[in-house]
Amino acid sequence: PSIRSRLDLRRYAGGEVGLPTLEDIMAELERPGRDPRRQFEAFHFADGVTSMDDLRQAMVLPGIVTNVTDFGAFIDIGVHQDGLVHISKLSDSFVRRPTDVAKVGQTVTVAVLEVDKARRRISLSMKKEDVLV
Repeated sequence: PSIRSRLDLRRYAGGEVGLPTLEDIMAELERPGRDPRRQFEAFHFADGVTSMDDLRQAMVLPGIVTNVTDFGAFIDIGVHQDGLVHISKLSDSFVRRPTDVAKVGQTVTVAVLEVDKARRRISLSMKKEDVLV
């Protein structure tokens, strides 16, 4: 007999997780060939963009949100330095809170507005007018 069959699930039920949930989890563990999670797709940065020197104004690139602040969202676009999408450039409509538009780990499409190599800053936009070039 497996360890799972000897567990008394009632000991672990209560609070946030009930007995039916634990029973469902145990039933899924009995079927090891099936993964209940949705399919994972690997993210790919734009080819040929590996440093700030590769960036040009108006380039449209894929990126991943790495941080969201009161003033905007930081996006990893595949170069060493994350770029910033200012709150005013997050959407075509008014944004009160950046967390309403961007979530950490979200994949986005951004346009390069400005590259300041001296200060190591990258300004980006998620507005449709900038991204649809």
